[in-house]
Amino acid sequence: MSDYEYPLTMTGGHTRSQIIAKMHERLSDGRFKHCLRVEETSRQLARRFNVDVDTAGLAGLLHDYAKEISPEAYRDVIVAEGYGSDLLQYGRGVWHGVVGTWFLQQDLGISNPGVIRAINRHTTGHPDMTALDMIVFVADFIEPARSLDGEIKARKAAESSLEQATMIELQNTLGYLVSQGALIHPLTFATYNAFTKRLQTAK
Repeated sequence: MSDYEYPLTMTGGHTRSQIIAKMHERLSDGRFKHCLRVEETSRQLARRFNVDVDTAGLAGLLHDYAKEISPEAYRDVIVAEGYGSDLLQYGRGVWHGVVGTWFLQQDLGISNPGVIRAINRHTTGHPDMTALDMIVFVADFIEPARSLDGEIKARKAAESSLEQATMIELQNTLGYLVSQGALIHPLTFATYNAFTKRLQTAK
């Protein structure tokens, strides 16, 4: 277990140990360990790209906090909180980012804007992703247990460019969803187009 701590103003007044205990209650062992690896990877990327390390680390730690909440509970929140009926056609793969922060705020009082935004955006992406958003998005894809070709390629790209690593992840995600005949959230298409333009402009 890492020995660093997060500012209480960022964590809703909870110590990291208290957050970890809550995560143990909510998540399977495999999911929990994945979150710890994403936390560490997010911190490493933040140091590399001069982003606040604690904000990135906390967002990485909590990015899948709501991943295993029941679909029924998600549907209830989507309807009750006015997220829009269109969102109901997707599943937890989208919901745990877009709606998952509602549970974070309810359970832990997490309200740091950067943390909330990065977690919101880590499932669908967003055309206007910041460096912090990209760090969590990419860290989820390249944490050390990831070993597929696309994940390895993105890990290498992330040594020098968050944008390149993000694009590789988007290409892999879109390819997978198409191969599965799955619905694709409009924000994911918009993110792909936006990053295509970003990278073309940078050439």
